[in-house]
Amino acid sequence: MDPLDSAMMINSSALLAERTRMNLISSNLANANSTRTAEGGPYRRKDAVFAATPPDAGRFAAMLDGMRKGNARGVQVVQVVEDTNPPQLRHDPTHPDANPQGYVAFPNVNVVEEMADMMTATRAYEANVTAMKAGMDMQMKTLQLGSK
Repeated sequence: MDPLDSAMMINSSALLAERTRMNLISSNLANANSTRTAEGGPYRRKDAVFAATPPDAGRFAAMLDGMRKGNARGVQVVQVVEDTNPPQLRHDPTHPDANPQGYVAFPNVNVVEEMADMMTATRAYEANVTAMKAGMDMQMKTLQLGSK
């Protein structure tokens, strides 16, 4: 596989991972006030865990050489985890989900933090799109040089 194809694969894996991250952030924001879920209790914030994709499992010697050099082939979402922080308790005795003391358990979602995460994910997505476009431009230039 040539270096440009390898770069395109790495960028496309990053785009998929960032899309998953954006979907989770959107879900967190949409459920920021959901006090009741099917599992019971308030919505719990979710986050994606990224990990480097191991080298291709082709020839053993090539795989071993790639691992020794620290070559990763991209990124993947290995797990979606729920935030273990406790829910936010707010006093609202008129709320249908209030406990006997009048407190309601609201999701552990911080809207400001989610917006900052969304901006970071958007920038990472844009950076990968830009890198992918640069790779495609290089391939087009190579084709143009070869046709002359």
